[in-house]
Amino acid sequence: MISHSPLRAREVPVRVHDVVIIGGGIAGTSLAYHLAKLGKKDVVILERHTLTSGTTWHAAGLIMQTRGTHALTEIAKYNVELYASLEAETGQATGFKQNGTLGVARTKDRLYETARNASVAKSFGLEAHMISPREAKELYPAIDSSIIEGAVFIPKDGQTNPIDTCMSLAAGAKKNGAKILEKTEVTDLWRTLGGMYQVRTNYGVIEAEVLVLACGLWTRDLAAKLGVRVPLYAAEHFYTVTEPMDFVKPTLPVLRDTDGHVYIKEDAGKLLVGAFEPWGKALPMAKLPKGSAFIELWEDWEHFELPMTKATEIIPALQNAGIAKFFNGPESFTPDLLFMIGEVPGMRNLFVSAGYNSEGIEFGAGAGRALAEWIVAGAPQMDISFVDVARYHPFQINLSYLRDRIPEVLGLHYKIHWPWHQPETSRGVRKSALHDRWARLGASFGEGMGWERPMWFAAEGDSTENVYSYAEPNWFKNTKLECEAARSDAVLFDQSSFGKHLVQGRDACTFLQRLCAGNVDVPVGKLVYTHMLNEKGGIETDITVNRLADTQFLIISSATVHPRDKAWIMRHITDDLQVTLTDVTSAYAVLSLQGPKSRDILSKVTDADLSNEAFPFATSQEIDVGYARVIANRLTYIGELGWELHIPSEMVQHVFDVLWEAGNEHNLKPAGYHALEHLRSERAYREYELDLTPVDTLLEAGLAFTIDWNKAGGFIGKKATAAQKASMPLKKRLVSFKLRDPVPILFREELIRFNGDIVGFISSGVKSFTLGTSIGLGYVNHPDGVTKDLIENSGWQLEIAGELYDADASLQAFFDPLGERLRRC
Repeated sequence: MISHSPLRAREVPVRVHDVVIIGGGIAGTSLAYHLAKLGKKDVVILERHTLTSGTTWHAAGLIMQTRGTHALTEIAKYNVELYASLEAETGQATGFKQNGTLGVARTKDRLYETARNASVAKSFGLEAHMISPREAKELYPAIDSSIIEGAVFIPKDGQTNPIDTCMSLAAGAKKNGAKILEKTEVTDLWRTLGGMYQVRTNYGVIEAEVLVLACGLWTRDLAAKLGVRVPLYAAEHFYTVTEPMDFVKPTLPVLRDTDGHVYIKEDAGKLLVGAFEPWGKALPMAKLPKGSAFIELWEDWEHFELPMTKATEIIPALQNAGIAKFFNGPESFTPDLLFMIGEVPGMRNLFVSAGYNSEGIEFGAGAGRALAEWIVAGAPQMDISFVDVARYHPFQINLSYLRDRIPEVLGLHYKIHWPWHQPETSRGVRKSALHDRWARLGASFGEGMGWERPMWFAAEGDSTENVYSYAEPNWFKNTKLECEAARSDAVLFDQSSFGKHLVQGRDACTFLQRLCAGNVDVPVGKLVYTHMLNEKGGIETDITVNRLADTQFLIISSATVHPRDKAWIMRHITDDLQVTLTDVTSAYAVLSLQGPKSRDILSKVTDADLSNEAFPFATSQEIDVGYARVIANRLTYIGELGWELHIPSEMVQHVFDVLWEAGNEHNLKPAGYHALEHLRSERAYREYELDLTPVDTLLEAGLAFTIDWNKAGGFIGKKATAAQKASMPLKKRLVSFKLRDPVPILFREELIRFNGDIVGFISSGVKSFTLGTSIGLGYVNHPDGVTKDLIENSGWQLEIAGELYDADASLQAFFDPLGERLRRC
């Protein structure tokens, strides 16, 4: 996300506040409530109409605590904690009731996914009971249980009245000192030369030290006035309400029939039938009615036909039900189906809370608390990196991109969340210069931050289509061959999507020394694997630093976190530093040549000395490859001899061609990102967003060797890291696991059990084709410390979809634990 904020001279404000929130829906009122509860009294909400207008008023009000990941469940489960006590605190009724959620599964694949999610719930002590079709019918007599394979019942889930809940939050906010100004329309906003924010309203100019944009699908256009890019797009969202039906009682659970694309809830003796249809309808902002506070769009029975038909299948009585209301209203969606909160990159004290993908009531409570804690403490207090507004790339604001992507995103709500699922829309945004060559070799492409990347390679004449599975997806046989080639001969990866930032200037070294936990004041040509930490010692970036010159450093990071890494670095560049940051991602393509025969192949196309003595591991040299001059980094992410070649983009086709020709006699094979994931997991190499997050520390992650404790000036997070070191043994550690049964497949989120107790979950897992069984990494938590003895002499099991499997545990990798293959090279 790039911002180019227009600065203006300060106008004389009619009011000045610590925090101004624009938007009086669930996002704005939840944030104001939690800020006020944390003691932030000078908070004001600006609402152009009345509270709940816009989109909150027409929400279905479903309450669900469990999600497919631990991180999302951590946020979602708070809705019940808050809404259950809110009425007693504020005196304002919410309509909240815990009538439970019944999630039915029509297929075995859906039932398996449902069981996996139920396992996640156990980590938080949430009730989630897998039940039979017969038991499901006992809970909901009106369903046709013959068409389902089973179900999950979550008794503490339920529903709430969105208008009343929002008003209750507002009442709680006002009770604790916040102010709410309704019928106050924002017509303009800007940042002053002094860094304050001024907002022009129909009542004059209001000034704020902290400004929060929480105005739903209008957030994008309002943010644009500050030069801020917020990737949001509207879609139509449908539901119908029946006439009263005899069997509908207040205690009836909320029914989620995700295979049928519908949710069904009790509504004053009637049924509300809502949909997340397989393909949504994008809605340009220009089509919204102007000036309407409570927007209702046109009926579209043709579009709603499929989910309504499915609803009548699961509840046959709906075939004869009268329809009292067909509702269609706008909702805002993001490109990745995750909401966005946090401070806008490059705009100190400007925050966003938006893009809730029609789940504002479910996530608004937890998101409001998390953002309030961030504003008050000055930094996030939990892991919200996956919903951080800084995660987006500038291209994702493109309206054509969003218009094409959003219909698919809406449908993904109720589609099975397959491991490694690839989006179908808005593809081909960013292509490597080698894209056509990989395609000719049979690449099946996936997407990462818009990049088209080879995921696996099909045999000649075979389809490159993905067939997803929680057991063995169709690419396993191909990925297995790629992994075997990497271990026995050599493979070539295209890693052009790496994020690449050039940090340079007189103070570049001093700046990076302060920012990085490792020592980057190294000789030119030395590569440093290091991390940038927050004040609590949590890991904010996972990077490689290449010192190109005394005042010039190349920072290499993963494509998917590239924008967020950039935002973190930029946040710390102060006016007194002579430091510049330049994104040079597009300047260099990257070919990674890996495997025991990589030296033999590379030697054929360069006159550089590639021996261990002349070219040690973790060093960089400029060398000639063919006719090109490239930056060659001797690195590996798979545990083999190898080089990552940073090549001027316009010359990469030539370098590829000469490498490919040289590799013919050494059985060089192309390899994709699936193989990379399997191979790095075998060596227990960590991956950011999976094994490393802002709430994990280097000591917990087993990365203490990357820390330079003694460098002058220390580093951000050193105090917290040193305190943790002094309190050994660690109560949380990243551990490698290997299943004894070769059949089950690990992906992520599977529970770790220690002598029967849940002590963590798998952060990343794969089928190891080298070891013949599944392996994974996961953090183990134990109050008495996670010691080597405890790990090696305890009974370990992994829970997959409710089933328990014995596992071995180790602090080292199960493949080549001492890194002997690298030392032999």
